[in-house]
Amino acid sequence: MTPGAVALELAVQDVAGVDVAASVGARRVELCTALGATGGVTPGPGLLAAAVERAAAPPSGSVVEVHVLVRPRPGGFVLTDGELDVQVREVESALRAGARGVVVGVLTRSGEVDLPAVAELVAAADGAEVTFHRAFDQLADPVAGLDALAAVGVARVLTSGGAARCADGVEQLRACVTHARGRRGGVQVMAGGGVRVEDVPALRDVGVDAVHLSAKRTVADDGGPGGGGGSGYEVTDPHVAAAAAAALRTP
Repeated sequence: MTPGAVALELAVQDVAGVDVAASVGARRVELCTALGATGGVTPGPGLLAAAVERAAAPPSGSVVEVHVLVRPRPGGFVLTDGELDVQVREVESALRAGARGVVVGVLTRSGEVDLPAVAELVAAADGAEVTFHRAFDQLADPVAGLDALAAVGVARVLTSGGAARCADGVEQLRACVTHARGRRGGVQVMAGGGVRVEDVPALRDVGVDAVHLSAKRTVADDGGPGGGGGSGYEVTDPHVAAAAAAALRTP
């Protein structure tokens, strides 16, 4: 990535999404499934293997890094008995499959970063990049959270600035960027959460290291009574992705 440039990360749910990311010059994909229904959960091994293979040799565009969401279930981010072990295994499995990084997020019951759990996940990543996802937006003190995550080796945080949409969390994003850059070894700040193409210039101007969006649309496809009815399925929209990439490049 060019020094000073803002990276684009797309949340994708299939190999076609990886192709879109490569074609528009995205730096990374966050690979997940059930994004619209749950906020995203861990992809299966077949999808992961196929995505890693395609990302390394896309039909057009540039090579893309695959970072895997490690979230075995929907719901909150306080782990129950046995769930940390599952997440450690998921991290190790993702990296053995060729992922370049993982995306995690664990909180305590009091709403703080669960530092021992995150440290264990960072150790399982064994030097690969670890992103702390939007569980970060539930922290009462995000600046303290940045310092805590940096201390255990997290590479970046994904945050909307504590708002439902990034466009409404710009001031907190700015404060996080200022703090992270003023701290040696600080984490990167990646803006994500309800991002629309028209939001991208303002997010870029805040100084974030990356912008994350799904650029998704729903394809109508009736699965019948045993397949979810007419809910259809989500795909990465190449036009939205290309427009976001162009907005990041525009001075």
